[in-house]
Amino acid sequence: MPSSEKVGPTGEDAQPQRDSSNILNKLRVSNKILEFKSEGEEKLVCPYCGSTTFIFDYENGQVICAKCGSVVLEHVVDLRPEWRAFTAEEREARARAGGPLNRLTSEALTTTIDWATKDASGKELDIKRKLEILKYRKWQQRIRVQTSYERNVLQAMNELSRISSQLGIPKACVDEAMGIYEQVLSKGLVRGRSVEAIVAACLHMACRKLHMPRSLDEISQYTRANRKEVARCFRLIARELGIKLPLSDPKLYVPRIVEQLKLSGEILKEAMNIIEQAKAKGLTAGKDPAGLAAAAVYIASLLKGEVRTQKEVALAAQVTEVTVRNRYKELSRELNIKIPIK
Repeated sequence: MPSSEKVGPTGEDAQPQRDSSNILNKLRVSNKILEFKSEGEEKLVCPYCGSTTFIFDYENGQVICAKCGSVVLEHVVDLRPEWRAFTAEEREARARAGGPLNRLTSEALTTTIDWATKDASGKELDIKRKLEILKYRKWQQRIRVQTSYERNVLQAMNELSRISSQLGIPKACVDEAMGIYEQVLSKGLVRGRSVEAIVAACLHMACRKLHMPRSLDEISQYTRANRKEVARCFRLIARELGIKLPLSDPKLYVPRIVEQLKLSGEILKEAMNIIEQAKAKGLTAGKDPAGLAAAAVYIASLLKGEVRTQKEVALAAQVTEVTVRNRYKELSRELNIKIPIK
């Protein structure tokens, strides 16, 4: 195997060494023989012998041709970690970097002064020291959030965290909602409106975009703003930001309803089948997706013998019993479903 000290030919026939800025994007390791590819999936070729296999000298930062020993690239920076991890737990424990904890950079990169009244050894602090730490904490809170924009974002983040924790909304939807709120804030749409209503509308919009079914009624229950105000803010944001949201699919509501009612997988499969038949006949247009999902689950429970009352299904779907009853009659009539009489 040629050593790393050998260099390519010199003189007028020698070709210049290539830049290594974007070559080390992809590599395949096989017995220390590497095959380098650029972003455009173009293989690195030795300019002297035409070989495509190379040796990476980690100590000197050089890429050497495995066939002729020419140094094709030099001063290469290895951006990979110097440690190895074989499991996800080891990788998480050994990693020493990561993204900010939240979208507020000033808060994410600032050390927080705790409310603890003891020192590192566990000894209780005297009253003078406690007052001094209290003063430090107060000034830290003032320095962290200085502008009105940061104060508004911080208030929205606290409200968003409270609603999402009560509804069990995943972090991806929360981050998406925070991104929408920052766009709304930068356009000046928050002025003169309730922050709670804007946050609830952004959260509903994020859930719609990421196919996480949360209705306006469900979100409005955990805010001080009423449903009418949240719906008005939702329409305003969609119009001003030009956001086109996909139509809510009734099938997205079925698993949550089935889980809350403790029904089997057969009910889930049958309800999905009923919704597919309703879509094929155009029965879902203009209907509340939660009501259609509730009616499909109710019909499936009757067909499979795991009967649940209309009231129980309505509570699980966050709709009224009248909605469940109307959608149930419509689906059973249009799809010609014969419900067994108990």
